[in-house]
Amino acid sequence: MHLDPLAIITAFGLIFLAELPDKTMFASLAMGTRMRPLYVWFGTSSAFIVHVAIAVGAGSLIGLLPDWIVKLVSASLFAFGAFILLRGSGGDEDGTEVKTVTGFWPVYSTAFMAVFISEWGDLTQITTANLAASNGTWSTAIGSAAALVSVSALALLAGRFIASRVPLKTVQRIGGVCMLGLAIWTAVEIFTG
Repeated sequence: MHLDPLAIITAFGLIFLAELPDKTMFASLAMGTRMRPLYVWFGTSSAFIVHVAIAVGAGSLIGLLPDWIVKLVSASLFAFGAFILLRGSGGDEDGTEVKTVTGFWPVYSTAFMAVFISEWGDLTQITTANLAASNGTWSTAIGSAAALVSVSALALLAGRFIASRVPLKTVQRIGGVCMLGLAIWTAVEIFTG
């Protein structure tokens, strides 16, 4: 098992920025106001870790392809992620109310299922698979899982502050520019590597 600190930091930074304006951050915040925050965090974190395992598994399979194809797919996925973030999704909160749930297992399973279902095919899952294909499975898994668990904790601890004071468009733009830079860098590596 080889761990690359730069790959861990890259995965953490990209996934953290991509997940901040995501619906699951707001779902965590909403659940945390109606349920015990620590139980919600355990549930959301478990769901995120399962999704990271699925994503790095898919990325490992992609990594079996010839190097230039992997880089082409990576550049395309980074460009797609940049497009999604830079065009700005606004906010698709539908205002559905979450009923009050008590006890560890009911809160845990509610939080787990909310995140597990909503994260399928999400930008962060696609980005994690992409990073795993090009930067290594374990480094990407550690960086991505740490970022997702951190965003969940941040949402539960300081979510109201962030939502009311930090413009989500700014976070989206920063993440989009980072992904666009990675798309260009990866595309250049096809011809120079």
